[in-house]
Amino acid sequence: MSYKAVIFDFDLTLADSSKGILICFKHTLDAFGYSIPDDRTIYNTIGLTLLDAFDILTGIPDNPQREEMRAEYVKKADEEMVKNTFFYDGVIDMLEQFRSRGVRVGVCSTKFRYRIVQSFERQAGCLPVDLIIGGEDVINAKPDPQGLLACIEKLGLDRSEVLYVGDNIVDAQTAQRAGVDFTAVLTGSTAKDEFLALPHRCIVDKLTDIAALVYKE
Repeated sequence: MSYKAVIFDFDLTLADSSKGILICFKHTLDAFGYSIPDDRTIYNTIGLTLLDAFDILTGIPDNPQREEMRAEYVKKADEEMVKNTFFYDGVIDMLEQFRSRGVRVGVCSTKFRYRIVQSFERQAGCLPVDLIIGGEDVINAKPDPQGLLACIEKLGLDRSEVLYVGDNIVDAQTAQRAGVDFTAVLTGSTAKDEFLALPHRCIVDKLTDIAALVYKE
């Protein structure tokens, strides 16, 4: 089948934002007096909410400082994130081609919408998507399907007409709970074997490999 829309996660799916994320987490943990884990441990939290990530990185469930830490992270991210976010090769061209062929393009991410817009504008010089649902647009973060379902509704489509693409097991769970087809891309920290346990159309090494699936009749 072909799809009328493709909706993407952002971090480590459309773009490598790991440099900025590492900078912001390290800054925040240091500012609050916590030891800084190795880069891989921090990297593995990408895709989670900031609050959940801080619980993991500090080793304190429901850390009482988590909201203050989130605010400090966001403040640092305003300085560092966009300039340290880089779209994967061929991604912008792929998004523009989708739209030129009548395929709607959306983004559904825990990342703030304004940050996603700024990243497109600074690093790509354009905004090649039809709709963005960011962290500030939902009450319940992924894997709750609230954001993905809102994106589909705003695009005016049925769930069966949409493909969701992400790099994290949380994205796969979100698609499953929304009743939406899912494709995994192996540019994040989630291994192929982890995706095999959940419903998926396919698993690709790089994002541009999904074009054949989207256009398949």
